[in-house]
Amino acid sequence: MDNILKVAVASGDGIVVNKHFGHANQFLIYEIRDENISYVETRSVNPVCNRKDHDDEKLENNMDAIKDCSYLLVSRIGYGASVIAEKKGIEPYEIPGIITESIKKLIKYIKLKELFN
Repeated sequence: MDNILKVAVASGDGIVVNKHFGHANQFLIYEIRDENISYVETRSVNPVCNRKDHDDEKLENNMDAIKDCSYLLVSRIGYGASVIAEKKGIEPYEIPGIITESIKKLIKYIKLKELFN
């Protein structure tokens, strides 16, 4: 695992990963340094989804707002948003739950993935 990784988290309350990517109005940014997790900042965005429709320009803008992050944790993410995230070098994961616990699960997954690369 790299020394420092940034993770964008879709959360409405700052405690739980509980937002669908398209409904998020903010992303909490965390850093992982040698498995230590620390909160860095909150980045405000405009929600992409308006009921069933979504705005492609807002989707791009929201991805650009977190483009320095390697990972994105959400409760849900649509296929189109997932593809755009991956094109920007962001790996999206649906890992709802307490933020620190979800990030710990992500760390375990990253380590497991590194074993096979």
